[in-house]
Amino acid sequence: MGQLGFLLRISRFRFWIYTAGTFVVGYALGASSLEDFFRPEYFAFLLYFFVPANIFIYGVNDYFDRDTDALNPKKGSMEHLVVDQERRALSLSLWAIALLSGALMLLLDITGAVLFLLFLLLSYFYSAPPLRFKSKPFLDFSSNILYVMPGILAFYLASGELPSLWLIVAGFLHIAAMHLFSAIPDIDCDRQAGINTTAVLLGRTPSLLLCLAFWSGLAVLALLLSGGHPLALFALLYPAVPLCLLLFRTWRVETVYWYLPYLNTILGGMLFTVLVLYMV
Repeated sequence: MGQLGFLLRISRFRFWIYTAGTFVVGYALGASSLEDFFRPEYFAFLLYFFVPANIFIYGVNDYFDRDTDALNPKKGSMEHLVVDQERRALSLSLWAIALLSGALMLLLDITGAVLFLLFLLLSYFYSAPPLRFKSKPFLDFSSNILYVMPGILAFYLASGELPSLWLIVAGFLHIAAMHLFSAIPDIDCDRQAGINTTAVLLGRTPSLLLCLAFWSGLAVLALLLSGGHPLALFALLYPAVPLCLLLFRTWRVETVYWYLPYLNTILGGMLFTVLVLYMV
């Protein structure tokens, strides 16, 4: 269990839903019948986006974030802190996942391979030099469209077409807000480490206001794209989060942040269930 347990800790299981859930919802949006869910490529990429993809994203992050992780209070408590003795094992694991990713790319046509490659490049250069998007204001949350890429790839696998631009914009608004929101608790340690994120540049209140704007845009698009379906009203829960934090100063972003995966899982699960029931 040693190496396996290490890799599972690296993968941050709380956040598996951000890649696998996006893939499942994207596939459900693109599928035309239940038979589509029995195709082998669906299962292959579903398994990939559950665990290996997250080991790759967060493994690269942990490998290149030694400077900030040493100052980050959530490392060692809520998330695993990689020590020097583990760096070689982490590096070998990342190479293994890169080879697995290359093998999976052989299952795709040109368009699918380009979408998958974009996911891999964004996942790597979010943390890795020389690009290191996470250290550049506004590029940090923009590059997090990497979490939308599994959904775009899934939609393409199921339908043979790309999703509408408005669906992609809705996904981008959500992940941009999620990223910026998650960076607010790290403002102090990022500033000490010399990393100038959007949250460091703007500060707590302006960052929450930008999250409110992003999530409000998501809620509007959800209502418009669904034709005003009552379930789309649940999207209003997202802008309610930064609004409450702005109104009630006793609420802490550091605490609320850890509940967002549950909100994403519940709402994503509801969407998937509705789509499947619609097919049935």
